[in-house]
Amino acid sequence: MSQQKEVVRAALAEAKNALEALIADEDMLETIARAGHLIAQSQKAGGAVYSCGNGGSLCDAMHFAEEMTGRYRQNRKPYRAAAISDVSHMACVGNDYGYEHVFSRWVAGMGRAGDVLLAITTSGTSANIVAAAREAKQRGMHVVALTGKGASPIAEIADVAVVTPAGRWADRVQELHIKVIHILIELVERELDPQNYEAQ
Repeated sequence: MSQQKEVVRAALAEAKNALEALIADEDMLETIARAGHLIAQSQKAGGAVYSCGNGGSLCDAMHFAEEMTGRYRQNRKPYRAAAISDVSHMACVGNDYGYEHVFSRWVAGMGRAGDVLLAITTSGTSANIVAAAREAKQRGMHVVALTGKGASPIAEIADVAVVTPAGRWADRVQELHIKVIHILIELVERELDPQNYEAQ
């Protein structure tokens, strides 16, 4: 059992090191702040934020959207947000056009100038996420990328690219992504519903 305990310790230490690396990156902290402000400004102007990802990143995209429309820490009005996760849409588009188009087709139908796309891809190279970001830019939308690779197609397209320390595996990237997602929601709330933070 002691060997398994050391596996646990090593995993937590690796996660801790990744988090500390992000905390020490002043430029990336500023980038996260800019991403939150961009989303808040879009909301103030009546815009919506749409989120997308594959696998675990799709779960993160859904997590982000539900806490925007529902409740994060305290009660407040719902924000305009949706994850691109409708299974009938994805099955239809995947069958008729190919899986590469499941997100971009949705953006083409729903996205409007001034909206925001939160594009999540740990590698920064997911073809369907990159296609969605390109479609969003063509429609005058803003793109916030969450990735683990700075030199990547999604980072080049995005207005704001949040790059979390990758480590050896994508799971470390995703662990930091959910922290960033929670921070983005807090930043939006602090701009749109500051009363929720006045007593803190």
